[in-house]
Amino acid sequence: MSKRRLGNQGLEVGAVALGCMGMSQSYGPADEAESIATLHRAVELGCNFFDTAEGYGPYTNEELLGRAFKDRRDSVILATKVGFRFENGRQVGAETDSRPEAVRAAVEGCLQRLQTDHIDLLYQHRLDRKVPIEEFAGVVGDLVREGKVRYLGFSEIGAANLRRAHAVHPVSALQSEYSLWERNLEPDIMPVLEELGIGLVPFCPLGRGFLAGSVMRAEDYPEGDTRRIDPRYQGENYDANVKAARIVFDMAEAKSVKPGQIALAWLLHKGDHIVPIPGTKRRTHLEDNLAADAIRLTADDMRALDDALVAGTVAGNRYPDFVMATIDR
Repeated sequence: MSKRRLGNQGLEVGAVALGCMGMSQSYGPADEAESIATLHRAVELGCNFFDTAEGYGPYTNEELLGRAFKDRRDSVILATKVGFRFENGRQVGAETDSRPEAVRAAVEGCLQRLQTDHIDLLYQHRLDRKVPIEEFAGVVGDLVREGKVRYLGFSEIGAANLRRAHAVHPVSALQSEYSLWERNLEPDIMPVLEELGIGLVPFCPLGRGFLAGSVMRAEDYPEGDTRRIDPRYQGENYDANVKAARIVFDMAEAKSVKPGQIALAWLLHKGDHIVPIPGTKRRTHLEDNLAADAIRLTADDMRALDDALVAGTVAGNRYPDFVMATIDR
């Protein structure tokens, strides 16, 4: 697998990473043996960058990665996220807590669960509107100097806060939803990333599976699957979005590749600073996703995809309103 740099601080990772959340929540039950086999297969194929969070489970996803990688820690780059509030092992809704003392306590928990002495990339999971972002950047800077964290990142923050944080401690990566399906970063965020030299780690690069081709209506997913409440999978939105995605399926057929590989290749062609984290809990899907690194799209291909799925084409918000309220835009 080819390598890419996130930021200007020395973080180098494989071009396609692995989002691990689905191994513990949100997309139905997972088999732990298959999940660990998928993690190990990723390393064999040159994928070395793995994304988790204390909130996934909560805690169980970090514990899974800790078990999977305890005997091969030097082969992997682990990214995790802190900043939500927990009580008695449960996340307290969307309440945030990025006070420096809370961040330090959270990091100690992450280190223990991941069975490591350092976190390669630490993100603030969501903006804490009660704590100046400079305080989060500052405490992570201290943790970097102490050797407990290597690089600083943020998830779903806006351009102004990204600048404020970067002025305190260099930001290596921004994690946000970005794909053919969701183009919200292009007007304001992408120019700032380029200006400041910050990498982009797109989550849900396959539109929560929509761009991979095997989709159903919201009500057809089992209880516990977050797609049941995804507005883009519901009613008339679903019908419109199936039509909008047709170009991806047609291009994949013409090139004899998978639709999801076209969607990932589009992201990789958008810039060398972009490292998508498609999520899966199965080796077969993992192998398909990682193979996207070898797919080449022409300028005409890119233009056709850009034009067919221009911002505003997809029907429905990417989250219900109560979740959208947590995003710094």
